[in-house]
This record gives sequence, structure tokens and C-alpha cells, in this order.
Amino acid sequence: MSHIPQVAILVDTSRSYGRDIVRGIRRYVAEYGPWSLYLEPRDLHSTFPDWLKKWRGDGILSRTVDETMLRQLKATQLPVVELRTSVLKHPFPFVGMDNSVIGIRVAEHFRNRGFQHFGCVLDASENFFVERSDRFTHAVCDAGFECPVFQSERSNWEQHQRDLVAWLLKLPKPAGVFAVNDQLGFWVLDAARRAGIAVPEELAVVGAENDNMLCETASPPLSSLRLRGQVVGYAAARLLDEWMQRKHIPKPGEKHLHLPGDIVVRQSSDIVAVEDPRIAAALRFIRQHATENLDVNRVAREVALSRSVLERRMKALIGRSPGEEINRLRFAAVEKLLTQTDLTLDAIAARCGFNHPQYMAEAFRKRSGITPGEFRRSRKS
Repeated sequence: MSHIPQVAILVDTSRSYGRDIVRGIRRYVAEYGPWSLYLEPRDLHSTFPDWLKKWRGDGILSRTVDETMLRQLKATQLPVVELRTSVLKHPFPFVGMDNSVIGIRVAEHFRNRGFQHFGCVLDASENFFVERSDRFTHAVCDAGFECPVFQSERSNWEQHQRDLVAWLLKLPKPAGVFAVNDQLGFWVLDAARRAGIAVPEELAVVGAENDNMLCETASPPLSSLRLRGQVVGYAAARLLDEWMQRKHIPKPGEKHLHLPGDIVVRQSSDIVAVEDPRIAAALRFIRQHATENLDVNRVAREVALSRSVLERRMKALIGRSPGEEINRLRFAAVEKLLTQTDLTLDAIAARCGFNHPQYMAEAFRKRSGITPGEFRRSRKS
């Protein structure tokens, strides 16, 4: 009988990202196994199982949280693939999200909705949170705006919320606030409610990681950037498999970074923030009807402006013409359907307001540099 690899999965399953990682590992094992898997429910503070200290398995997939666990993983002398960037210095290959992209995407989300006032709520306990915050603030500042940062201290919940309320009240409105994780986003929405700040009309909030429990329990539901945990789990399992088979021995500390997914827009940021009421109405109308073969003349009639005035005002406020905004939303819809469905290009073109699938495919390639098929293969999770 051939040897079945024995692999321990030390991944926190208390949040959506960890559970998605496990799903990705499971998918790899279903395709290339069998493996004998050790898996148990864990949270971020779960310890290293005692019995693994003398285990004679083949490999470990881990999200390591402290120095003690790190020492115990090293002591096994087994192949270990790390799945959590951290302040810890570890010798293992890492597979995970490219956090440098997350803050930039959230800044684009707010700018695309016309925001000119911003803020960021930071938990500095992890390097990847700081990286998300830094990229967001730099993107906002590069666009010519200011971005104050509130640094979260978790020692006293009530004092934390009082301080956060005071900070939110000082922000110019309407403001777009990025919380570097969904826990902070949940707290920002609670503080806004305490302060009597209307969400999303005065304060739009976006988190990161798209933890379903936190995002859907928040009031109102929290928009969040989705991490692609299944892609990470699958890639980590493949790397470990190649290592266990001696097909590829990774270098200590090498990184395998994957792009995050889209922002899942919920009520907390589903708004257009411009002070010109007719342009705000035009942007809302475009957002609602962009995939219905919409043209600029119809938008102008809807908001009772001439086409030339609409073009001039919109360009001044958001940096895009009505036609550019329609196309941006159409192609965003194309990307979403390519990523989240198996629809044919013909079906996607029809749903996104394109009369000719070939035109859509060629325009997509010119915009993104790759074909729709290549995009689907690179991004689908």
C-alpha cells in the first residue's frame, strides 16, 4: 500500500477567512489526495496540540500566532507552510494575501463614489493591518486629500468607543472611512450609531476580510473587501505537497502572494457622495442602470441637465465623464460575472449591456491587458 501523507491543519476556523482556507485545502486534497488530515475547531489563540510534539507526520499548514507556537513548529522539523503574515519572524514559506493592494482598492471604492473626505481606523498589532492602512492613506493623499488615522486601543471597550465617537464627530462629512479589519468596521458602525451619525449618508464605512458573521450582524450591514481564502488554501496545499514529495523545496521565508477579491458592497457604503444634488442623482441613476444599454443622453434627461453641462460637472467632481462612468460600471459587472459565475461570454455581454460579445471581449482586453478568459482563470476562487 502506498503511503498516505499525514498533514496537520492548524488554522483558525472562527472567522470566514480561516474557514475558506480550509475549504481550499479540502479542494486540493479532493483533486490530488488522499491525505490523512488532522483538523480541529480553532481560534486565533488556540495553542499547539501537545500530541503533535512527538508526531511523525509529513507536513503542517499553520496560521501561527505567537513565539511559543513558532518554537514548537520549528521543533517538529517537518515541512511547514505558514498562512499568516505576522510580526513574528519565521523561517517558513508563506502563502497569503497581497495586503499592499487592499488599501488601494478601498480608496478607489470611495473615490469612485465621489468622496473627498476620508479617515482610517487602524489596529497596529499586526504588520499587515499597518500595510493596509498605509496604502489607503497614501492613495488618498496622492489624490490630493487628507486622511486622519484613528489608532485603535482595545484595552477598555467603553473608553475605546467614546474616543472613536469623538474622532468620528470631528471628521468632515460626508466621509469614507476604511477599517483595516471587519472587527474594527463593526465598532465604527456602533460608534456612529452612538454619535447619531447617519450611515451611509454622512459616514460610509468599508472593512476588510468580509467575515460574514461580523458584516451581516453589523447595523447597517458592513461593506468589506473579500479575501480569497480558498485560493490561498489550495495554493498552500499544493506547495506543501510538492515539498513533501521533494519535487520543490521552498526557500526559507519565500512568499507566495495572491490578489484579494472584490469589495462586497453592503449598506454601509452604498452611496454616492457629491454635494451637487443633480450629479449625485446622475451617479445613482448610472449605478442602477449602467448594465441596461444606457447612454449619456438618457442620463442627462433623467436629471434635467444638458449633456454638455452634465459632462462638465461630472468630470469636475469625480474626474470621469458620464460615458466613462457607465463603461467603468459595465466592465466591473463583467469582472464580477467572470469571477463568480460560469456564464458564457455571450450571456455576460447580454447581462452587462453589450450588444456584441466580440466587442465586449476586445474592449475588455484593451482595458485590462488580458482576455476575459485569462482574467477568469486568474481571479476565480
